[in-house]
Amino acid sequence: MRTEPAVDRLPGALGTSPPGTGLLPGADFVPAAELATHRQELWGRQREKVAATSPFLREAWAGVDPPERLDDLPLLPMVDKSALRADQREHGPFGRYLAAEPTVVARVHRTGGTTGEAMNLALSAADAAQTAIVGGRAQHASGLGPGHRVVHCLNYMLWMGGYTDHASLEATGATVVPFGVGGTELLVRTIRELAITAISCTPSYPAVLEQVVHDAFPGLRPRDLGLRLGLFGGEAGLDDSAFRARLERTWGFAVRNSNYGVTDVICNTAGQCTHQDDLHLVGLDVLHAELVDPDDGAVLPWEAGTTGELVLTHLARECQPLVRFRTGDVVVLTSTEPCACGRTAPRLRVVGRSDDMVVIRGVNVFPSSVTAVVNAVAHTSGEYRIRLVGPPPYDRLPLEVELSRDAGAGTADLAAAIAAEVGELAKRDLRVTAAVTVVAHGTLPRSEGKTRRVVREP
Repeated sequence: MRTEPAVDRLPGALGTSPPGTGLLPGADFVPAAELATHRQELWGRQREKVAATSPFLREAWAGVDPPERLDDLPLLPMVDKSALRADQREHGPFGRYLAAEPTVVARVHRTGGTTGEAMNLALSAADAAQTAIVGGRAQHASGLGPGHRVVHCLNYMLWMGGYTDHASLEATGATVVPFGVGGTELLVRTIRELAITAISCTPSYPAVLEQVVHDAFPGLRPRDLGLRLGLFGGEAGLDDSAFRARLERTWGFAVRNSNYGVTDVICNTAGQCTHQDDLHLVGLDVLHAELVDPDDGAVLPWEAGTTGELVLTHLARECQPLVRFRTGDVVVLTSTEPCACGRTAPRLRVVGRSDDMVVIRGVNVFPSSVTAVVNAVAHTSGEYRIRLVGPPPYDRLPLEVELSRDAGAGTADLAAAIAAEVGELAKRDLRVTAAVTVVAHGTLPRSEGKTRRVVREP
């Protein structure tokens, strides 16, 4: 017997399948065998489309025809972000992987990425609807729905996470307040005046908001704002229980990792449910997922406990379909069994990005693991930077750690004690030697968008 809600009871747009999207309503609750049939049917149409309309993919495949069966996709080579960048650079504005007439493009987003080189993301009306509904599944899994009033605090200027994530929040049936970034004092007043119950932002933004509450609203505590739900994504840190506990203790809201995705594929395709802390991969009716070895690209088994780089394929996409796209995200597949929430969507945890990984004497270190170390030490704000000077190899992890507000300017003895404890935990938990510098509260920059944890200097 199925445990998913009836399609007509799903909130907002989640119970619909707009034309051309390929969506299966309630797919995150559908048994695997039924979902497999749907996915194979979609791939039968998608393979014909991309073979006929994507010169980029035809060239990448070097004359190899796309296989009929999804299970045979590893016969094709993978593509990565650098290949997309090169293609757009030579064939702007959308690259030769635009597999539709330009008149089909209904919306354009842009992302600078880690290199600062702009990427143009094209969506048809069907692509946009698909993206909103899949993202809505992730946000709904995290507890958002009718009756909530959610303020969305991500950048609306071209970035996919602004307007597109806004549409995903609306798909849940919640009331959405499109605030964006900047004007943080106005945000505090808006939350109070509109009796907002939920906030959507990056995990680092509450630190910015907390500082403004402290400085501009004497006597007001963050938890006095009445927020009940914090919806986060876009940065590492939420897998650390100490960081989550600190947020919940300060703000009084439930912390949910509700927004994981890949902008070139679907900007939000996984979210945490209310029953556990890992991410449900909720878009598998329109995506095919693989795990590969980050070093040699060998395909790894899709089973609980496997750690590898996530590779995604569009099963239904009009404008910029991708096949075997290397996301650069290293994840661990934690379960393929149905969850207590009723969802059959597999669960994963993001370990980190392969391009954010720092190698110290042969040991791989991700910001997410450093977050756990820093948050385990008292009198720290949770803010830190890994500042790499010069090219590798590196024999120590250069780590700046910030004091908490209650530590004030601190003392030399306190700073020395914190540096020593962080160093001990880094050696014990990360298996590396850290060169720790303790700085005063407020020294490290806060960000309303994504916070850079790894800074590379010449």
